[in-house]
Amino acid sequence: MSISRREFTMGSAGLVGASTLGLARPALAQSEPIKIGWLAALTGPSSAPGVGFNRGVIYAAEAINAAGGVKGRKIEIITRDTQGDPTKAVNATQEMISQAKVHAIWGPTNSGESLAVTPIMARAKMPNIHPCVVDSLIDEKKFPNAFRLAPSNTQWDDAVRNYCLAILKLKKVAVIGDTTGYGVSAVNASVAGFKKDGAEVVYQANIDATQPDMTPDMLRARTAGAEVVVVWSVSTGMEARMMNVRAGMGWDVAFVGHPSLSSGEIGNLVEKPANWEKVYAVGYRSCSYGADGKLAARNAELVERLKGKVNLSDTLLWWVTCGIDAVEIVAKAVEATGSSTSEAIIGHWNGLAKYNGYFGDYSFSPNQHNGYPTADVVMSAASSAKDGAFLLAPGYNG
Repeated sequence: MSISRREFTMGSAGLVGASTLGLARPALAQSEPIKIGWLAALTGPSSAPGVGFNRGVIYAAEAINAAGGVKGRKIEIITRDTQGDPTKAVNATQEMISQAKVHAIWGPTNSGESLAVTPIMARAKMPNIHPCVVDSLIDEKKFPNAFRLAPSNTQWDDAVRNYCLAILKLKKVAVIGDTTGYGVSAVNASVAGFKKDGAEVVYQANIDATQPDMTPDMLRARTAGAEVVVVWSVSTGMEARMMNVRAGMGWDVAFVGHPSLSSGEIGNLVEKPANWEKVYAVGYRSCSYGADGKLAARNAELVERLKGKVNLSDTLLWWVTCGIDAVEIVAKAVEATGSSTSEAIIGHWNGLAKYNGYFGDYSFSPNQHNGYPTADVVMSAASSAKDGAFLLAPGYNG
């Protein structure tokens, strides 16, 4: 059955597994579920993105199944909560490959986990799509099975650095991240980029996301003369504590950085709404309001359909739309090729050109597995959320 855009988005039935008992193998292959492994950090300090992605994953699978599945085959999501722990991610990946026999894996959502599991999936030739930004996770020769749906950290880093230097016109920078594999690599890359462009990195630190008091590091950054604080972490708790300390210090400095700076969770963690002001997060054209206060037509329509089904008040629209796109891209590969083998799915992804997703228009080839268009990475006013989307940051004209 061909999945139309209308059929895909209108469905709302629950996940259903196909009955396969007593059938010969050819019939079994045509009726067995399409199993998508979902490595999700749903709990723990890095869970904010995972929760948002998960809402999109569930919605997409239910919608496809309600429309009859993929040529009669239902989508089955096999979820494992990795808690942001690379060891748990490794164990879950091995289970999905050897026991659950999934056809493709979506995730992990944290680059530290992905660094641990990407080689495992490559050895198993497991089709893998993920939203992790560390550049080395995509290597078409080493990991020909791995594809990225979100921008790379280089794309994020370029947008943040351009905003600080070209728009805010600030040259003295503090760069702070958490102690995860992602946090360490992101801080190092950010520092190198700022220095290359002539900025002065006056303070650099990686902080344990569970550290209760951010005062020492914030004081060091201020004493060093920082004019802007660049933040690379997915931990909303850590970020909110930094914002609260900034307010308590009476320090009028901008925070610029990771998309999680605009997570709805922060609104519940800051001591007062004003603490969330002057914070600018990486954002996307597909999930940004234009000068007319409206989203692009396709996502405006999607938001209307999500109402009453998916909570957008405490998450980011791009997390939800990326989760939807991930499931649909697997489904479309099976639909187009008539097969759920690794070779068929990977081969189909290698030929995608401007695939029209909700989060982005992705293009892949055998030599390019970074699919997100750089021009669509923008900066957002972090506290301006409405239905998980944001206004462009002040001064941004891109």
